[in-house]
Amino acid sequence: MFVSIEELKSVMYGYQMGEITENDEDIVIQSIESAIEEIQSYLAPNNKKEFDDGRPLYDVDKIFSATGKERNALIVRFCLSIAAWYICELSNVDIIHEQVKERYDRAISWLKSVVKGDANPRVPTLSGDNEGEAGSSKKPFRYGSRPKFNHE
Repeated sequence: MFVSIEELKSVMYGYQMGEITENDEDIVIQSIESAIEEIQSYLAPNNKKEFDDGRPLYDVDKIFSATGKERNALIVRFCLSIAAWYICELSNVDIIHEQVKERYDRAISWLKSVVKGDANPRVPTLSGDNEGEAGSSKKPFRYGSRPKFNHE
């Protein structure tokens, strides 16, 4: 798994997590997996035409298969914040709900800026070896005019 239950304790106390989940590790694991899936959905390229404009396409499999210090620290932190949000949805036991919600909103906002190309995380991108596939080298834009039209 990309992040562990122990690492989740950096965004919420263990006793809070235990009270909310009633010490059920399956709920915690499901929250972590949901957070990973949500981040992957933002970083994975799709078939929209707007993704052919030259922005980097991220190698999601390589990003989330990294371990230890090889992982991108910001993506790990946001993954933990999103997982904490999913856990806190169950209850509000001694946690400031607004603070957890603010962290979640910040993570989602950052992921949206990555998708738009406004933020560039230092994570692996897909290579452009195969023409026509995701990651192929495209020019960021095209300009010119149509051929002149005459009614004659």
